[in-house]
Amino acid sequence: MPNRALLYATGLHPSHMDRPFIGIASSFTDVIPGHTHMRTLERYIERGIENAGGTPFIFGVPGLCDGIAMGHSGMRYSLPSRELIADVVETVAGANAFDGIVLLTNCDKITPGMIMGALRLNTPTVVVTAGPMMAGHHAKRRLNLITDTFEAVGKFKKGEITEEDRQSLETEACPTCGSCQGMYTANTMACLSEAMGLSLPYCATTMAVLTAKQRIAYESGQRVVELVRKDMKSRDIVTMKSLENAIRADMALGGSSNTVLHLMAIAHEAGVPLTLKDFDRLSHATPHLCSMNPAGKWYMEDLHYAGGIPAVMRMLKDMIHDLPGVSGRTTYEIISGVRYYDPEVIKSPQMPEHPEGGIAVLHGNLAPEGAIVKQSAVEPDMMVFTGTAKVFNSEEEAMAAILGGKITKGDVVVIRYEGPAGGPGMREMLSPTAAIVGLGLHKHVALITDGRFSGGTRGPCIGHVSPEAAAGGLIAYLQDGDQIEINILCKTINAVLTEDEISRRKSTQPLLPPKEKTGYLARYARFVTSASTGAVFK
Repeated sequence: MPNRALLYATGLHPSHMDRPFIGIASSFTDVIPGHTHMRTLERYIERGIENAGGTPFIFGVPGLCDGIAMGHSGMRYSLPSRELIADVVETVAGANAFDGIVLLTNCDKITPGMIMGALRLNTPTVVVTAGPMMAGHHAKRRLNLITDTFEAVGKFKKGEITEEDRQSLETEACPTCGSCQGMYTANTMACLSEAMGLSLPYCATTMAVLTAKQRIAYESGQRVVELVRKDMKSRDIVTMKSLENAIRADMALGGSSNTVLHLMAIAHEAGVPLTLKDFDRLSHATPHLCSMNPAGKWYMEDLHYAGGIPAVMRMLKDMIHDLPGVSGRTTYEIISGVRYYDPEVIKSPQMPEHPEGGIAVLHGNLAPEGAIVKQSAVEPDMMVFTGTAKVFNSEEEAMAAILGGKITKGDVVVIRYEGPAGGPGMREMLSPTAAIVGLGLHKHVALITDGRFSGGTRGPCIGHVSPEAAAGGLIAYLQDGDQIEINILCKTINAVLTEDEISRRKSTQPLLPPKEKTGYLARYARFVTSASTGAVFK
Protein backbone atom coordinates (compact mmCIF):
# COMPACT_ATOMS: atom_id res chain seq x y z
CA MET A 1 0.00 0.00 0.00
CA PRO A 2 2.67 2.64 0.84
CA ASN A 3 4.53 1.84 -2.38
CA ARG A 4 1.41 2.41 -4.45
CA ALA A 5 0.62 5.59 -2.51
CA LEU A 6 3.97 7.04 -3.53
CA LEU A 7 3.43 6.00 -7.14
CA TYR A 8 0.03 7.67 -7.17
CA ALA A 9 1.82 10.81 -6.04
CA THR A 10 3.65 10.80 -9.40
CA GLY A 11 0.31 11.08 -11.20
CA LEU A 12 -0.31 7.46 -12.15
CA HIS A 13 -3.86 6.30 -12.86
CA PRO A 14 -5.18 3.18 -11.07
CA SER A 15 -5.18 1.36 -14.42
CA HIS A 16 -1.39 1.72 -14.58
CA MET A 17 -0.85 -0.37 -11.47
CA ASP A 18 -1.62 -3.76 -13.00
CA ARG A 19 0.53 -3.23 -16.10
CA PRO A 20 4.22 -4.13 -16.56
CA PHE A 21 6.41 -1.32 -15.24
CA ILE A 22 8.94 -0.38 -17.91
CA GLY A 23 11.99 1.79 -17.24
CA ILE A 24 13.26 4.00 -20.06
CA ALA A 25 16.94 4.66 -19.40
CA SER A 26 17.54 7.88 -21.32
CA SER A 27 20.95 9.43 -21.86
CA PHE A 28 19.49 12.71 -23.12
CA THR A 29 21.85 15.66 -22.64
CA ASP A 30 22.39 19.07 -24.21
CA VAL A 31 26.13 18.38 -24.46
CA ILE A 32 26.31 15.44 -26.89
CA PRO A 33 25.11 15.90 -30.50
CA GLY A 34 24.19 12.23 -30.64
CA HIS A 35 21.77 12.73 -27.75
CA THR A 36 20.22 16.19 -28.11
CA HIS A 37 17.18 14.82 -29.99
CA MET A 38 16.35 12.11 -27.48
CA ARG A 39 13.47 14.01 -25.87
CA THR A 40 11.41 13.28 -28.99
CA LEU A 41 12.45 9.61 -29.01
CA GLU A 42 11.51 9.31 -25.34
CA ARG A 43 7.96 10.35 -26.22
CA TYR A 44 7.69 7.74 -28.97
CA ILE A 45 9.02 4.97 -26.71
CA GLU A 46 6.47 6.02 -24.07
CA ARG A 47 3.68 5.88 -26.65
CA GLY A 48 4.72 2.38 -27.70
CA ILE A 49 4.81 1.14 -24.11
CA GLU A 50 1.40 2.64 -23.32
CA ASN A 51 -0.08 1.29 -26.55
CA ALA A 52 1.09 -2.22 -25.69
CA GLY A 53 -0.29 -2.05 -22.17
CA GLY A 54 2.77 -1.09 -20.15
CA THR A 55 3.52 1.74 -17.74
CA PRO A 56 6.58 3.81 -18.73
CA PHE A 57 9.00 5.58 -16.39
CA ILE A 58 11.89 7.69 -17.74
CA PHE A 59 15.09 7.99 -15.75
CA GLY A 60 18.35 9.72 -16.61
CA VAL A 61 21.73 8.19 -17.35
CA PRO A 62 24.94 10.26 -17.65
CA GLY A 63 26.88 10.43 -20.89
CA LEU A 64 30.09 11.83 -22.37
CA CYS A 65 31.07 12.68 -25.94
CA ASP A 66 34.51 11.28 -26.68
CA GLY A 67 35.09 13.88 -29.37
CA ILE A 68 34.52 16.72 -26.92
CA ALA A 69 36.59 15.01 -24.20
CA MET A 70 39.39 14.21 -26.67
CA GLY A 71 42.92 15.52 -26.35
CA HIS A 72 42.78 16.69 -22.73
CA SER A 73 42.41 15.28 -19.22
CA GLY A 74 38.65 14.89 -19.67
CA MET A 75 39.26 11.78 -21.79
CA ARG A 76 40.41 10.00 -18.63
CA TYR A 77 36.74 9.86 -17.62
CA SER A 78 35.46 8.36 -20.86
CA LEU A 79 36.04 4.63 -20.40
CA PRO A 80 35.47 4.82 -16.61
CA SER A 81 32.06 6.34 -17.35
CA ARG A 82 31.03 2.96 -18.80
CA GLU A 83 31.17 1.40 -15.33
CA LEU A 84 29.25 4.33 -13.81
CA ILE A 85 26.54 4.00 -16.45
CA ALA A 86 26.24 0.25 -15.82
CA ASP A 87 25.90 0.98 -12.10
CA VAL A 88 23.19 3.62 -12.70
CA VAL A 89 21.08 1.32 -14.89
CA GLU A 90 21.46 -1.58 -12.47
CA THR A 91 20.72 0.59 -9.44
CA VAL A 92 17.70 2.52 -10.72
CA ALA A 93 16.07 -0.41 -12.51
CA GLY A 94 16.83 -2.78 -9.65
CA ALA A 95 15.61 -0.45 -6.90
CA ASN A 96 12.33 0.18 -8.71
CA ALA A 97 11.84 -3.48 -9.68
CA PHE A 98 11.10 -2.61 -13.30
CA ASP A 99 9.70 -5.50 -15.28
CA GLY A 100 11.55 -4.42 -18.43
CA ILE A 101 13.90 -1.73 -19.71
CA VAL A 102 14.34 0.27 -22.90
CA LEU A 103 17.87 1.63 -23.25
CA LEU A 104 17.84 4.91 -25.19
CA THR A 105 21.49 5.44 -26.04
CA ASN A 106 23.86 6.37 -28.84
CA CYS A 107 27.46 7.25 -28.08
CA ASP A 108 30.63 5.38 -27.33
CA LYS A 109 30.68 4.14 -23.72
CA ILE A 110 26.99 4.73 -23.06
CA THR A 111 25.71 1.87 -25.19
CA PRO A 112 27.90 -0.88 -23.70
CA GLY A 113 27.50 0.57 -20.19
CA MET A 114 23.71 0.44 -20.42
CA ILE A 115 23.75 -3.10 -21.80
CA MET A 116 26.09 -4.20 -19.00
CA GLY A 117 23.70 -2.84 -16.37
CA ALA A 118 20.70 -4.56 -17.94
CA LEU A 119 22.56 -7.86 -18.12
CA ARG A 120 23.35 -7.72 -14.41
CA LEU A 121 19.61 -7.64 -13.70
CA ASN A 122 18.76 -10.07 -16.53
CA THR A 123 15.68 -8.01 -17.33
CA PRO A 124 13.74 -8.00 -20.65
CA THR A 125 15.59 -5.28 -22.59
CA VAL A 126 15.39 -3.43 -25.91
CA VAL A 127 18.17 -1.11 -27.09
CA VAL A 128 17.24 2.00 -29.08
CA THR A 129 20.30 3.70 -30.54
CA ALA A 130 19.37 7.25 -31.49
CA GLY A 131 20.92 7.21 -34.95
CA PRO A 132 23.89 8.50 -36.95
CA MET A 133 24.58 12.05 -38.06
CA MET A 134 24.28 13.07 -41.69
CA ALA A 135 27.50 13.91 -43.55
CA GLY A 136 28.58 17.53 -43.75
CA HIS A 137 29.15 19.29 -47.05
CA HIS A 138 31.66 21.86 -48.25
CA ALA A 139 32.29 22.79 -51.89
CA LYS A 140 30.55 19.64 -53.14
CA ARG A 141 32.67 17.46 -50.86
CA ARG A 142 31.20 15.36 -48.07
CA LEU A 143 32.66 16.02 -44.64
CA ASN A 144 33.05 14.00 -41.46
CA LEU A 145 34.34 14.65 -37.96
CA ILE A 146 37.61 12.72 -38.15
CA THR A 147 39.06 13.56 -41.55
CA ASP A 148 37.79 17.11 -41.62
CA THR A 149 38.50 18.25 -38.06
CA PHE A 150 40.97 16.02 -36.20
CA GLU A 151 43.15 15.22 -39.22
CA ALA A 152 42.75 18.78 -40.49
CA VAL A 153 44.85 19.95 -37.52
CA GLY A 154 47.93 18.37 -39.11
CA LYS A 155 47.02 19.71 -42.54
CA PHE A 156 46.63 23.21 -41.11
CA LYS A 157 49.99 22.84 -39.38
CA LYS A 158 51.57 21.93 -42.76
CA GLY A 159 49.90 24.89 -44.47
CA GLU A 160 47.79 22.71 -46.75
CA ILE A 161 44.57 24.45 -45.73
CA THR A 162 43.88 28.10 -44.98
CA GLU A 163 42.37 29.67 -41.86
CA GLU A 164 39.17 30.21 -43.84
CA ASP A 165 39.11 26.50 -44.77
CA ARG A 166 39.70 25.56 -41.15
CA GLN A 167 36.80 27.65 -39.94
CA SER A 168 34.49 26.23 -42.62
CA LEU A 169 35.41 22.67 -41.72
CA GLU A 170 34.85 23.38 -38.04
CA THR A 171 31.32 24.69 -38.59
CA GLU A 172 30.20 22.36 -41.38
CA ALA A 173 31.71 18.94 -40.55
CA CYS A 174 28.92 18.05 -38.09
CA PRO A 175 25.69 19.47 -39.55
CA THR A 176 22.98 17.57 -37.62
CA CYS A 177 22.27 15.73 -34.41
CA GLY A 178 23.34 12.11 -34.26
CA SER A 179 26.42 9.98 -33.66
CA CYS A 180 29.42 10.84 -35.86
CA GLN A 181 29.09 9.81 -39.49
CA GLY A 182 31.55 6.95 -39.95
CA MET A 183 32.11 3.49 -38.51
CA TYR A 184 33.49 4.93 -35.29
CA THR A 185 32.82 3.39 -31.87
CA ALA A 186 29.29 4.74 -31.35
CA ASN A 187 27.99 3.53 -34.69
CA THR A 188 29.92 0.27 -34.47
CA MET A 189 28.32 -0.50 -31.10
CA ALA A 190 24.90 0.38 -32.53
CA CYS A 191 25.50 -2.06 -35.38
CA LEU A 192 26.66 -4.80 -33.01
CA SER A 193 23.66 -4.26 -30.71
CA GLU A 194 21.45 -4.91 -33.71
CA ALA A 195 23.56 -7.88 -34.85
CA MET A 196 23.23 -9.41 -31.36
CA GLY A 197 19.46 -9.11 -31.54
CA LEU A 198 19.08 -6.40 -28.87
CA SER A 199 17.75 -3.75 -31.30
CA LEU A 200 15.07 -3.84 -33.98
CA PRO A 201 16.15 -4.28 -37.62
CA TYR A 202 17.61 -1.13 -39.21
CA CYS A 203 17.80 0.66 -35.86
CA ALA A 204 21.59 1.04 -36.04
CA THR A 205 21.76 2.76 -39.41
CA THR A 206 18.52 4.76 -39.50
CA MET A 207 19.68 8.37 -39.40
CA ALA A 208 18.92 10.48 -36.35
CA VAL A 209 16.99 13.06 -38.38
CA LEU A 210 14.65 10.58 -40.09
CA THR A 211 11.10 10.08 -38.82
CA ALA A 212 11.71 6.37 -39.35
CA LYS A 213 13.79 6.55 -36.18
CA GLN A 214 10.71 7.70 -34.27
CA ARG A 215 8.75 4.74 -35.58
CA ILE A 216 11.54 2.39 -34.49
CA ALA A 217 11.42 4.00 -31.02
CA TYR A 218 7.63 3.50 -30.91
CA GLU A 219 7.85 -0.15 -31.95
CA SER A 220 10.67 -0.74 -29.45
CA GLY A 221 8.33 0.42 -26.69
CA GLN A 222 5.75 -2.08 -27.88
CA ARG A 223 8.26 -4.89 -28.14
CA VAL A 224 9.64 -4.58 -24.61
CA VAL A 225 6.14 -5.13 -23.17
CA GLU A 226 5.80 -8.25 -25.30
CA LEU A 227 9.20 -9.47 -24.08
CA VAL A 228 8.02 -9.06 -20.49
CA ARG A 229 4.92 -11.10 -21.21
CA LYS A 230 7.01 -13.83 -22.84
CA ASP A 231 9.63 -13.60 -20.06
CA MET A 232 12.41 -13.20 -22.66
CA LYS A 233 15.33 -11.71 -20.76
CA SER A 234 18.53 -10.01 -21.80
CA ARG A 235 20.70 -13.06 -21.08
CA ASP A 236 18.42 -15.14 -23.30
CA ILE A 237 19.61 -12.94 -26.16
CA VAL A 238 23.23 -12.16 -25.21
CA THR A 239 24.91 -15.56 -25.47
CA MET A 240 28.18 -16.85 -26.86
CA LYS A 241 26.51 -17.41 -30.22
CA SER A 242 24.99 -13.92 -30.42
CA LEU A 243 28.35 -12.39 -29.42
CA GLU A 244 29.96 -14.41 -32.21
CA ASN A 245 27.38 -12.94 -34.62
CA ALA A 246 28.30 -9.46 -33.35
CA ILE A 247 32.02 -10.10 -33.82
CA ARG A 248 31.41 -11.41 -37.34
CA ALA A 249 29.48 -8.23 -38.17
CA ASP A 250 32.22 -6.14 -36.58
CA MET A 251 34.87 -7.76 -38.75
CA ALA A 252 32.78 -7.40 -41.91
CA LEU A 253 32.17 -3.71 -41.19
CA GLY A 254 35.76 -2.88 -40.24
CA GLY A 255 34.48 -1.50 -36.93
CA SER A 256 36.16 0.32 -34.10
CA SER A 257 38.91 -1.42 -32.12
CA ASN A 258 37.09 -0.32 -28.95
CA THR A 259 34.49 -3.00 -29.57
CA VAL A 260 36.98 -5.57 -28.29
CA LEU A 261 36.88 -3.91 -24.87
CA HIS A 262 33.12 -3.47 -24.89
CA LEU A 263 32.09 -6.89 -26.15
CA MET A 264 34.33 -8.58 -23.58
CA ALA A 265 32.81 -6.39 -20.85
CA ILE A 266 29.29 -7.25 -22.06
CA ALA A 267 30.24 -10.94 -22.15
CA HIS A 268 31.59 -10.65 -18.60
CA GLU A 269 28.22 -9.40 -17.33
CA ALA A 270 26.38 -12.09 -19.29
CA GLY A 271 28.59 -14.82 -17.82
CA VAL A 272 30.03 -15.69 -21.25
CA PRO A 273 33.76 -16.64 -21.41
CA LEU A 274 34.70 -14.45 -24.39
CA THR A 275 38.46 -13.87 -24.89
CA LEU A 276 40.86 -12.24 -27.32
CA LYS A 277 41.36 -15.67 -28.88
CA ASP A 278 37.75 -15.56 -30.07
CA PHE A 279 38.30 -12.22 -31.79
CA ASP A 280 41.45 -13.54 -33.44
CA ARG A 281 39.70 -16.76 -34.54
CA LEU A 282 36.64 -14.99 -35.98
CA SER A 283 38.62 -12.19 -37.60
CA HIS A 284 40.78 -14.72 -39.44
CA ALA A 285 37.65 -16.47 -40.74
CA THR A 286 35.50 -13.42 -41.58
CA PRO A 287 36.06 -11.22 -44.65
CA HIS A 288 35.99 -7.44 -44.44
CA LEU A 289 33.07 -6.42 -46.69
CA CYS A 290 32.41 -2.69 -46.16
CA SER A 291 34.82 0.15 -46.92
CA MET A 292 33.53 2.46 -44.21
CA ASN A 293 34.81 5.90 -43.25
CA PRO A 294 37.35 6.82 -41.84
CA ALA A 295 39.60 4.27 -43.55
CA GLY A 296 37.15 3.83 -46.45
CA LYS A 297 34.78 5.98 -48.44
CA TRP A 298 31.26 5.08 -47.26
CA TYR A 299 29.27 6.83 -44.55
CA MET A 300 26.54 5.48 -42.28
CA GLU A 301 23.86 6.94 -44.54
CA ASP A 302 25.35 4.93 -47.42
CA LEU A 303 25.29 1.75 -45.37
CA HIS A 304 21.66 2.37 -44.41
CA TYR A 305 20.47 2.85 -47.97
CA ALA A 306 22.60 -0.10 -49.08
CA GLY A 307 20.53 -2.42 -46.87
CA GLY A 308 21.83 -1.81 -43.37
CA ILE A 309 22.84 -4.50 -40.91
CA PRO A 310 20.29 -7.04 -42.23
CA ALA A 311 22.02 -6.89 -45.63
CA VAL A 312 25.46 -7.27 -44.02
CA MET A 313 24.20 -10.27 -42.06
CA ARG A 314 22.70 -11.69 -45.25
CA MET A 315 26.16 -11.61 -46.84
CA LEU A 316 27.47 -13.49 -43.80
CA LYS A 317 24.61 -15.99 -43.65
CA ASP A 318 26.80 -19.09 -43.97
CA MET A 319 28.93 -17.86 -41.04
CA ILE A 320 26.32 -16.70 -38.51
CA HIS A 321 23.94 -18.38 -36.09
CA ASP A 322 20.15 -18.24 -36.44
CA LEU A 323 19.06 -16.79 -33.11
CA PRO A 324 16.03 -15.11 -31.50
CA GLY A 325 16.02 -11.35 -30.93
CA VAL A 326 13.86 -8.59 -29.51
CA SER A 327 11.97 -8.12 -32.79
CA GLY A 328 10.21 -11.47 -32.42
CA ARG A 329 11.96 -12.74 -35.54
CA THR A 330 15.10 -14.86 -35.75
CA THR A 331 18.28 -13.75 -37.50
CA TYR A 332 17.51 -15.80 -40.61
CA GLU A 333 13.92 -14.54 -40.73
CA ILE A 334 15.18 -10.95 -40.70
CA ILE A 335 17.79 -11.43 -43.41
CA SER A 336 15.39 -13.43 -45.58
CA GLY A 337 13.27 -10.27 -45.72
CA VAL A 338 16.06 -8.19 -47.28
CA ARG A 339 14.80 -7.16 -50.69
CA TYR A 340 17.66 -4.90 -51.75
CA TYR A 341 21.30 -4.35 -51.03
CA ASP A 342 24.00 -2.35 -52.79
CA PRO A 343 26.91 -4.64 -53.77
CA GLU A 344 29.21 -1.65 -54.15
CA VAL A 345 28.81 -0.71 -50.47
CA ILE A 346 28.33 -4.23 -49.07
CA LYS A 347 30.67 -6.57 -50.90
CA SER A 348 30.22 -10.32 -51.08
CA PRO A 349 32.47 -12.79 -49.23
CA GLN A 350 33.67 -13.94 -52.62
CA MET A 351 34.89 -10.44 -53.56
CA PRO A 352 35.60 -8.70 -50.23
CA GLU A 353 37.50 -5.54 -49.39
CA HIS A 354 39.98 -7.72 -47.50
CA PRO A 355 40.03 -11.47 -46.94
CA GLU A 356 40.24 -11.06 -43.15
CA GLY A 357 38.21 -9.03 -40.68
CA GLY A 358 38.92 -5.47 -39.68
CA ILE A 359 40.62 -6.16 -36.33
CA ALA A 360 43.78 -8.15 -35.63
CA VAL A 361 45.14 -9.32 -32.27
CA LEU A 362 48.94 -9.12 -31.97
CA HIS A 363 51.21 -10.91 -29.49
CA GLY A 364 54.92 -10.79 -28.71
CA ASN A 365 57.29 -9.70 -25.96
CA LEU A 366 55.68 -6.24 -26.01
CA ALA A 367 52.18 -7.69 -25.66
CA PRO A 368 52.19 -11.21 -24.20
CA GLU A 369 48.53 -10.71 -23.20
CA GLY A 370 47.68 -9.14 -26.55
CA ALA A 371 47.38 -5.86 -28.43
CA ILE A 372 44.80 -4.62 -30.93
CA VAL A 373 45.09 -3.01 -34.35
CA LYS A 374 42.40 -2.00 -36.84
CA GLN A 375 44.14 -3.72 -39.75
CA SER A 376 41.52 -2.67 -42.28
CA ALA A 377 42.70 0.93 -41.73
CA VAL A 378 46.41 0.21 -42.31
CA GLU A 379 48.16 0.92 -45.62
CA PRO A 380 49.42 -2.31 -47.28
CA ASP A 381 53.02 -1.07 -47.16
CA MET A 382 52.80 -0.62 -43.37
CA MET A 383 51.51 -4.07 -42.49
CA VAL A 384 55.13 -5.04 -41.76
CA PHE A 385 57.25 -2.30 -40.21
CA THR A 386 60.41 -1.97 -38.16
CA GLY A 387 61.13 1.40 -36.63
CA THR A 388 62.96 3.33 -33.95
CA ALA A 389 61.15 4.02 -30.68
CA LYS A 390 60.49 7.54 -29.48
CA VAL A 391 59.03 7.16 -26.02
CA PHE A 392 56.52 9.41 -24.22
CA ASN A 393 54.88 9.02 -20.82
CA SER A 394 51.67 10.80 -21.79
CA GLU A 395 49.55 11.79 -24.77
CA GLU A 396 50.40 15.46 -24.21
CA GLU A 397 54.14 14.79 -24.48
CA ALA A 398 53.64 12.85 -27.71
CA MET A 399 51.32 15.46 -29.21
CA ALA A 400 53.84 18.24 -28.56
CA ALA A 401 56.56 16.23 -30.29
CA ILE A 402 54.37 15.39 -33.29
CA LEU A 403 53.24 18.96 -33.90
CA GLY A 404 56.76 20.20 -33.08
CA GLY A 405 58.22 18.27 -36.00
CA LYS A 406 60.20 15.87 -33.83
CA ILE A 407 58.68 12.72 -35.36
CA THR A 408 60.28 11.64 -38.61
CA LYS A 409 60.01 8.78 -41.08
CA GLY A 410 60.96 5.44 -39.59
CA ASP A 411 59.87 6.30 -36.04
CA VAL A 412 57.60 4.29 -33.77
CA VAL A 413 55.81 6.66 -31.40
CA VAL A 414 55.40 4.93 -28.02
CA ILE A 415 52.78 6.42 -25.67
CA ARG A 416 52.69 4.67 -22.31
CA TYR A 417 51.11 5.10 -18.88
CA GLU A 418 47.78 5.65 -20.65
CA GLY A 419 46.32 2.21 -19.91
CA PRO A 420 43.21 1.47 -17.81
CA ALA A 421 45.07 1.84 -14.49
CA GLY A 422 48.00 3.99 -15.59
CA GLY A 423 46.02 6.68 -17.40
CA PRO A 424 43.92 6.19 -15.48
CA GLY A 425 41.02 5.62 -17.82
CA MET A 426 42.75 4.43 -21.02
CA ARG A 427 42.42 7.60 -23.05
CA GLU A 428 41.84 7.49 -26.80
CA MET A 429 44.85 8.64 -28.81
CA LEU A 430 42.89 10.17 -31.69
CA SER A 431 44.61 13.55 -31.53
CA PRO A 432 48.14 12.09 -32.02
CA THR A 433 47.07 9.57 -34.65
CA ALA A 434 45.02 12.14 -36.57
CA ALA A 435 47.91 14.62 -36.44
CA ILE A 436 50.23 11.95 -37.86
CA VAL A 437 47.80 11.35 -40.73
CA GLY A 438 47.34 15.08 -41.29
CA LEU A 439 51.11 15.52 -41.53
CA GLY A 440 51.26 12.73 -44.10
CA LEU A 441 53.38 10.46 -41.86
CA HIS A 442 50.96 7.53 -41.52
CA LYS A 443 52.73 5.70 -44.36
CA HIS A 444 56.08 6.06 -42.62
CA VAL A 445 55.44 6.13 -38.85
CA ALA A 446 53.76 3.66 -36.45
CA LEU A 447 52.30 4.31 -33.01
CA ILE A 448 51.92 1.89 -30.11
CA THR A 449 50.24 2.54 -26.77
CA ASP A 450 48.75 0.88 -23.73
CA GLY A 451 45.91 3.35 -24.24
CA ARG A 452 43.28 2.92 -26.91
CA PHE A 453 42.10 4.54 -30.11
CA SER A 454 39.00 6.21 -31.42
CA GLY A 455 36.94 4.32 -33.93
CA GLY A 456 38.08 7.09 -36.26
CA THR A 457 41.77 6.18 -36.03
CA ARG A 458 43.54 4.95 -39.15
CA GLY A 459 47.10 3.95 -39.87
CA PRO A 460 49.52 1.48 -38.20
CA CYS A 461 48.34 2.22 -34.66
CA ILE A 462 48.57 -0.60 -32.12
CA GLY A 463 46.67 -0.11 -28.87
CA HIS A 464 45.56 -2.02 -25.77
CA VAL A 465 49.17 -3.20 -25.27
CA SER A 466 48.92 -5.60 -22.33
CA PRO A 467 50.25 -5.76 -19.70
CA GLU A 468 50.19 -1.97 -19.54
CA ALA A 469 53.10 0.13 -18.27
CA ALA A 470 51.54 0.67 -14.84
CA ALA A 471 51.34 -3.12 -14.41
CA GLY A 472 55.01 -3.58 -15.31
CA GLY A 473 54.58 -4.52 -18.96
CA LEU A 474 57.64 -4.28 -21.21
CA ILE A 475 56.28 -1.05 -22.71
CA ALA A 476 57.24 0.61 -19.38
CA TYR A 477 60.90 -0.19 -19.98
CA LEU A 478 61.29 0.88 -23.60
CA GLN A 479 63.84 3.61 -24.32
CA ASP A 480 64.42 6.02 -27.19
CA GLY A 481 66.30 4.25 -29.95
CA ASP A 482 64.97 0.74 -29.30
CA GLN A 483 63.98 -1.15 -32.42
CA ILE A 484 60.32 -2.19 -32.60
CA GLU A 485 59.18 -4.90 -35.01
CA ILE A 486 55.52 -4.88 -36.05
CA ASN A 487 54.18 -7.61 -38.30
CA ILE A 488 50.40 -7.37 -38.65
CA LEU A 489 50.39 -10.15 -41.25
CA CYS A 490 51.96 -12.55 -38.75
CA LYS A 491 50.17 -10.86 -35.81
CA THR A 492 53.34 -10.11 -33.84
CA ILE A 493 54.81 -7.10 -32.04
CA ASN A 494 58.24 -7.25 -30.44
CA ALA A 495 60.99 -5.05 -29.06
CA VAL A 496 64.43 -6.13 -30.27
CA LEU A 497 65.86 -6.62 -26.78
CA THR A 498 67.61 -9.55 -25.14
CA GLU A 499 66.15 -11.14 -22.02
CA ASP A 500 69.24 -10.00 -20.08
CA GLU A 501 68.70 -6.39 -21.15
CA ILE A 502 65.01 -6.56 -20.27
CA SER A 503 65.85 -7.96 -16.81
CA ARG A 504 68.49 -5.26 -16.27
CA ARG A 505 66.03 -2.49 -17.10
CA LYS A 506 63.33 -3.93 -14.87
CA SER A 507 65.76 -4.01 -11.94
CA THR A 508 67.00 -0.44 -12.42
CA GLN A 509 64.05 1.49 -13.90
CA PRO A 510 61.18 2.13 -11.42
CA LEU A 511 57.57 2.43 -12.55
CA LEU A 512 55.91 5.82 -12.38
CA PRO A 513 53.67 6.45 -9.37
CA PRO A 514 49.86 6.61 -9.78
CA LYS A 515 48.69 9.87 -11.36
CA GLU A 516 45.50 10.16 -9.31
CA LYS A 517 45.42 9.94 -5.52
CA THR A 518 41.77 10.77 -4.79
CA GLY A 519 38.33 10.73 -6.42
CA TYR A 520 36.66 8.34 -8.82
CA LEU A 521 39.66 7.95 -11.13
CA ALA A 522 41.86 6.85 -8.22
CA ARG A 523 39.25 4.24 -7.26
CA TYR A 524 38.91 3.20 -10.89
CA ALA A 525 42.67 2.67 -11.19
CA ARG A 526 42.65 0.38 -8.15
CA PHE A 527 39.80 -1.84 -9.34
CA VAL A 528 40.08 -1.96 -13.15
CA THR A 529 41.49 -5.05 -14.87
CA SER A 530 43.66 -5.32 -17.95
CA ALA A 531 42.48 -4.22 -21.38
CA SER A 532 43.02 -7.84 -22.44
CA THR A 533 40.01 -8.80 -20.30
CA GLY A 534 37.79 -5.86 -21.25
CA ALA A 535 38.97 -3.38 -18.58
CA VAL A 536 36.18 -4.44 -16.23
CA PHE A 537 36.19 -4.03 -12.46
CA LYS A 538 37.67 -6.78 -10.32
